[in-house]
Amino acid sequence: MQDVVNRRQFLTTAGLSTLALTAGVNQLVAGLPKKLNLKIAYSSITWGGNDAQAIADLAALGYRGIQIRANTFGPYRAKPSELKALLDQHKLTLAMFSSGNVEIDPAKEQSTIDMHVAHASFVKALGGSAIQLTNSARPKDRLPTTDELKRLATVMNEIGKQTADLGVQATYHNHMSQLGETPEEVDVIVQAMNPNYMKLELDIAHYKQGGGQPEKAVKQYKDLIYALHLKDTMSPRPDKPDDPKAYKFVELGRGNVNVPAVIKALDDINFSGWGIIELDGVPETDKTPAQCAQINKDYITKTLKLNL
Repeated sequence: MQDVVNRRQFLTTAGLSTLALTAGVNQLVAGLPKKLNLKIAYSSITWGGNDAQAIADLAALGYRGIQIRANTFGPYRAKPSELKALLDQHKLTLAMFSSGNVEIDPAKEQSTIDMHVAHASFVKALGGSAIQLTNSARPKDRLPTTDELKRLATVMNEIGKQTADLGVQATYHNHMSQLGETPEEVDVIVQAMNPNYMKLELDIAHYKQGGGQPEKAVKQYKDLIYALHLKDTMSPRPDKPDDPKAYKFVELGRGNVNVPAVIKALDDINFSGWGIIELDGVPETDKTPAQCAQINKDYITKTLKLNL
């Protein structure tokens, strides 16, 4: 009986929150300019490695930019011209390349640098100009130390220095369950990054879930933001209403991120880079990646009234 009551309370609260959020969204949207410099792209991650299908689906929906992942490096590393031809055929620009994890273990430093520089060469051959760096070394039983956070920045600075020689910008992606989960941790890392070589790819959902306000982060890091992940997170989850740490990524407008406020902040700083819509996986099993991409497109074009 208690579970029923909790679920009823959750649904009631969620309903009231949705009404309040909808009113706030409408007010913010009304204040947005008719034309922004923001460029919209979409990540292929939702397709689970089927990048050819992602490319076809996103082009059919009218998207003009795409983020692809390091899984494409293996099959195409010796023939990047084939992947570039596929992107060109569908008139998609490579907005970002997910280059993967950065190791902070000194014994693995050179190998991690070499991997990302190789990825940067691949990206250059595809006509791209940026790679995304993440880190999965978050301790399981304690908070990361300041030295560990700064160590990540040190290794990324060296990666960025070497990729810059290739004309490819290295960017740091803040991430839950990694080094740089909370706003405070992100700030330590960002402050230790060399702005000549490293920029920030702000993921607004991870930042929100980590306890921050992404619309404020946009202005705080206005001189360092190269790109953003436009993403939403639902927390608590409907199936776990009593667990404040439970969350899942959902289509834009369905979660807790104040996306219109982020867009307004981007306009305030005159941002002209890529806003890359990302959804790690379909949030409900009865949807396809393409259907989720359509929902996100509708939010961008109909709710926010922006162009793709």
